[in-house]
Amino acid sequence: FFPALFVLLWSTGFIAAKLGLPDAPPYSFLFVRFACVAALVTAVAIATGARWPSRREAFHSGVAALMVHGLYLGGVFHAISGGMPAGTIAMLVGLQPIVTVLIAHGWLGERVVARQWFGLALGLAGVALVVRHKLGFSGDLTGMVPAVIALAGISVGTLYQKRHCGRVDLRAGAAIQFTVCALAYLPLAFLLEPASIRWTPAFGFALAWSVLVLSVGAISLRYVLLRHGAAANVAALFYLVPPVTALMAWMLFGETLDMLALAGMVLIAAGVALARAQAPAQPE
Repeated sequence: FFPALFVLLWSTGFIAAKLGLPDAPPYSFLFVRFACVAALVTAVAIATGARWPSRREAFHSGVAALMVHGLYLGGVFHAISGGMPAGTIAMLVGLQPIVTVLIAHGWLGERVVARQWFGLALGLAGVALVVRHKLGFSGDLTGMVPAVIALAGISVGTLYQKRHCGRVDLRAGAAIQFTVCALAYLPLAFLLEPASIRWTPAFGFALAWSVLVLSVGAISLRYVLLRHGAAANVAALFYLVPPVTALMAWMLFGETLDMLALAGMVLIAAGVALARAQAPAQPE
């Protein structure tokens, strides 16, 4: 039950973004989300006596946060606000395990076997099918830039966090990471987005869902699965996120996927399954 619940909750992250963005610019949405999560997890860390990291550990946690949360969520929110369907961006950033394998090969010296190269080829073929009519929001490649930034941020950030933040207390680390992201997005929201947030019921629901269910609940559930061995490899669960997201987007927003796009989805899932090599799971 817990693995299925985890996939369901994690997939709603793209849906929550699409639901809330009509009433808030992307950077403003993320600033408010990061600030709320930072206040909540900091209170939890203090109340439970979490061990606070050294300055060096705090620095590494902040750098990881800017990539794992800042660039990733910023790219996803910007892409959706620019018109990219939620199901499409979910499939694109779902290539993260493949990209992580390649980066780990060059950065950490991990060996890449033949089946992983074959998986990479399948995944890229799948992406080509999915985005063949969506190369840009205005007919060019610029619409893909936010998706590429999100994919790069989550891929590099997970390896950086694995290498430099393994001993940081999860509670204190979360408090530092979300605080850093809130401070980073504060000037972006006020300087680049003059439009204010419309506090509609839809936006309030999307914000509350993003803070409580995604940034707190889903991440905590992921740690429970890892700690108690409910899944042999939690990363494998992320193969199910893109199709579940696409199904939700079809049900809620009427997003359509033709047969070639569905075939591309299958190729992406197969490619990621072949290419992953104990890659870190994709964070929300």
